[in-house]
Amino acid sequence: MKYTHLIWDFNGTVLDDVAVGIESANALLKRCELAPIPSADAYRALFGFPIRTYYERLGIDFSKTPFEMLAPIWVEEYLSRADRAELNIGVRETISRVKALGIPQILLSATEIGMLKKQLSALEIENCFDEILGLDNIHAASKEKLAQEWCLAHPSAKPLFLGDTDHDFEVATAAEQDCVLFSGGHQAKAKLERTGAPVIERISDVLSYLT
Repeated sequence: MKYTHLIWDFNGTVLDDVAVGIESANALLKRCELAPIPSADAYRALFGFPIRTYYERLGIDFSKTPFEMLAPIWVEEYLSRADRAELNIGVRETISRVKALGIPQILLSATEIGMLKKQLSALEIENCFDEILGLDNIHAASKEKLAQEWCLAHPSAKPLFLGDTDHDFEVATAAEQDCVLFSGGHQAKAKLERTGAPVIERISDVLSYLT
């Protein structure tokens, strides 16, 4: 095998929560008396990390509403809708096929770890991953440090990262690892292609990089 592990992103990759993300962002914008995001295409053009910068692109003025106040509001709005989000097509089957190949699977997310585990439990996939890595806060700053720490702790590993944003590419690059990006998540395909990483349209297509 070229790769020893598969490291999954959660939001937008495992979980199809784009619609929930748009609704939650629009609820936040309404509280800030700002115009809503008009479409999924507009959302995919705006979304990115760090989340603080994404909020600025939405027009939010932190001098009026500090970022630290917005984070718990967004979490509240997101969690009120999160149970409507389902797994992306092909995720469950791909997890099973990767497991059959004997490749350990890691979940790496910028979501707070407690919130992440509750979502995984509700989706009945918490036991599908050999390790679950999330942040210790709700500010979704970056999972780069988690990725680097994992790679340092597993020096003989050669993981493949799978995500749906240019930040997933940045995380993999910071950890000096390869990355494949899924175009059905939170960012437009053209934006993902600019990273130079391979871009797949179906989750199951990642299997061709593992075998």
